[in-house]
Amino acid sequence: MEDFEIIGPQDQPALLAISTPDATTGAKTTLTGMGYKVHAVDTYEEFDLRYNQVNYQVVIIEETFAGGNLLDNPTLRWVQNLPMSQRRHAVIFLLGGSVETLNALQAFSLSVHCVINYTEFPVLEELVRKTVTENEMFLTTFREAQRRASLRV
Repeated sequence: MEDFEIIGPQDQPALLAISTPDATTGAKTTLTGMGYKVHAVDTYEEFDLRYNQVNYQVVIIEETFAGGNLLDNPTLRWVQNLPMSQRRHAVIFLLGGSVETLNALQAFSLSVHCVINYTEFPVLEELVRKTVTENEMFLTTFREAQRRASLRV
């Protein structure tokens, strides 16, 4: 795990839970180029610790992270079971060979915002921009609906 880095209010933090070295390097390069401060972890325990310390805006989890698989990935399972109040600040991506890029049904069934197949990794920047923008649009509408509902009470 990298040394802890101070995250300021203007920073855009991103967390990587990727075991494949080439994918880690590619994701770090892409996200850093997009203005994110990137942290990478090697184990589920490190992921749990980091996620609970910082409100990460982007989280990328590899389906085989730390030797797991899609059905038995403790990091993915942990994120899937988080209450919405702890998930809402992050846009969560799942990277792997068994998923179809931008398959909304797969993403929904795996409780992530976006699934990305390794074959589409070269367009990671576009996928992150698209998914983050869509999530912001949804949350703007959601927050407005919450605000209006609270006015009726």
